[in-house]
Amino acid sequence: MLPSLPAALENLLSGGQPHVPVINNFPDHAFVHSARLHVAPQSKPFNMLKLPFSALGAVAFLAAGVAITFYFRNEKARLDRQRVAEAAKGVGRPKVGGRFSLLDQEGKTFTDDDLKGGYSLVYFGFSHCPDICPEELDKMANMIDLVASTTQNRIGTNSFVDPSSRKAPLLPIFITCDPARDTPAVLKHYLAEFHPGLVGLTGTWQQIKDVCKKYRVYFSTPEGVKPGMDYLVDHSIYFYLMDPEGDFVEAIGRQHSAERAAKIIVEHMKDWKGDVKR
Repeated sequence: MLPSLPAALENLLSGGQPHVPVINNFPDHAFVHSARLHVAPQSKPFNMLKLPFSALGAVAFLAAGVAITFYFRNEKARLDRQRVAEAAKGVGRPKVGGRFSLLDQEGKTFTDDDLKGGYSLVYFGFSHCPDICPEELDKMANMIDLVASTTQNRIGTNSFVDPSSRKAPLLPIFITCDPARDTPAVLKHYLAEFHPGLVGLTGTWQQIKDVCKKYRVYFSTPEGVKPGMDYLVDHSIYFYLMDPEGDFVEAIGRQHSAERAAKIIVEHMKDWKGDVKR
């Protein structure tokens, strides 16, 4: 029991030691138990290969996804090109192209049959054009070289022939809208500045009018002009891609760069399933 308060004060004042009670309400084994260390069981080494979805699997999954995406994009582009080509031949649509007979820059007869056997690229213009025709012919020359080099690398070395021999995979055709001034000799001199493979075609005013109508080309060359007269010619600005059967495939406009146009042409060439004779 605790001592009474007066007894405790008396003991302290007399120099005695204070009485400190000892409280021992806990059993001995409680202190022993509290001193025990609880050590968690050691974890096993982390093994990534045993995971159901490892890093290696993630890489393989990602690679497969990229390959599938690339395949479907290419397939979609191929189907789009096929739809364009089929739409160009569809019932109810105006036919682009047709029969014609003109003279080339050597004075030799050139007909629509000479377009067959390979792809052709047809452009309408005139040698006195101050700006647009030179720009488009420069682009056409680049397209010719790009297509030739690409087909040589991807389709086979035997498919590439010097464009000037007119046996190249892509035959470039320039049809004048100004026959009064663009004689065979004039076209020969004019086109030589752009590319040796260009084929220039001219004829009478009526022949040019007929072929422009068949290709849906607008032009405003006046009839019956006299030598020495100065005038400009308004005309449509498109490249007409024709397949090896002489059918229209796609129109390539000014918005297409030479690189983009060449890619479109090569893709159509790769999609072709028929015979190619040049």
